[in-house]
Amino acid sequence: ILFTSRRTSELIKYAANSFLATKIAFINEIADLCEAVDADVSEVAKGIGLDSRIGSRFLQTGPGYGGSCFPKDTLALLRTAEINDVDLSIVGSVVASNDQRKINMANKIIKAMGGDVSGKTIAVLGLAFKQNTDDMRESPSLTIIPILQKAGAKIKAFDPEAMKEAEHLLDGISFAKDSYECVEGVDGVVILTEWDVFRGLNMKRMKALLAEPNLIDLRNIYSARSMNELGFNYVGVGRAAD
Repeated sequence: ILFTSRRTSELIKYAANSFLATKIAFINEIADLCEAVDADVSEVAKGIGLDSRIGSRFLQTGPGYGGSCFPKDTLALLRTAEINDVDLSIVGSVVASNDQRKINMANKIIKAMGGDVSGKTIAVLGLAFKQNTDDMRESPSLTIIPILQKAGAKIKAFDPEAMKEAEHLLDGISFAKDSYECVEGVDGVVILTEWDVFRGLNMKRMKALLAEPNLIDLRNIYSARSMNELGFNYVGVGRAAD
């Protein structure tokens, strides 16, 4: 137990969550560089995580952070700094980077599907900002799905816990009872949340249900090599070909 002043304790919370958000934004930007130079972000993350000064947690690349804590506390820290005329440029860059990340991931999906999703149907697996919760606050899905819809795509979605909440936040999408119903007849599948149920899918069955075998795995839960061997047009994040 650490006994400290009220103001110090408040800053501890804001600074801790801002630091973790920084790790996420950092590895997401490194993932972009990995794609450009044909490296593998998962191996980079493992390598730097072996350094005890860095650690391995919060170095999993994805479509950006969300939830109740990181977005709120980074903005609260920035506002506190602004009121007190202090420049927190690193935290400001993290917030901007994470906002742009979600937009970039929507564009990544469009590019993976040939550059045009107009009239196509996309299955989105995962709506909550992370697994094991129904929390939709600041979830990447709330940015990514409307961009895909604006580009002309029809959206089917499934999440084990968050669909009831998503019904109030997302318009014009259809909800499926399970993953297999969600992907039936669609032109592409996007994995947005790293639920364990998505890791255990029968991928041969999945491919047979698809109209087009496009799989965009924004959580890198599958091997590119194994998915390509099954005949998917597989796209991960920050990964060299397996």
